[in-house]
Amino acid sequence: MEDKGLKIYTMDTEELADTAFYQKCYSSLSARRQEKADSYHFSADMKLSVGAGLLLDRGLNEYGLRESEVRIGLGENGKPYLLDYPEIHYNLAHSGNMVLAVFADTEVGCDIEQIKTADLKVAKRFFCADEYAYIASLEEEEQAGAFCRIWTLKESFLKATGMGMKLPLDSFAFQFSSESLEVTVRQHYDRNHYRFLEYDFGKYYAAICLKEIVGY
Repeated sequence: MEDKGLKIYTMDTEELADTAFYQKCYSSLSARRQEKADSYHFSADMKLSVGAGLLLDRGLNEYGLRESEVRIGLGENGKPYLLDYPEIHYNLAHSGNMVLAVFADTEVGCDIEQIKTADLKVAKRFFCADEYAYIASLEEEEQAGAFCRIWTLKESFLKATGMGMKLPLDSFAFQFSSESLEVTVRQHYDRNHYRFLEYDFGKYYAAICLKEIVGY
């Protein structure tokens, strides 16, 4: 899928359940990614790490690059970036068995979450009052989806800004219009505009945040 330079890739890591196929994919990745995968104790986490590496490689291939060849650095708050190709922005996320990779020509953040029971205590403690009230007002069977939706939007915004969890979850709020599918964020972190895209994968929900610099 593409949208003005945006490239989105997903993978169900159950594809890596076969040991021989897993090893083949693992061997194709950089020593850095192999070391990261090896650091996990559970096979599910190892598959997620290898899956993330495969999607990173797939996306980089669109630019004539390979995951095993690029140098990756970490921003001030831990966000990975390409040291030699600052014009290529990417972000990775995973949950359950799913991995998500996003590439763009501007700062981007993404998140994917497996839909589970809504945790209203977490929402009340960490979300803005309006967001908590919105979730709590819904029927019980709708709360899980709403909680997951807001969580993925918040995570994608935190990652797009590069601030990560240094930016409190209740310091910005999302507004949903009943007349439009557009989602807007009320925030005072900077003057930039952030655009959001959302995807429903059945048991999973995903959000992407793109930074659109004012005056650009």
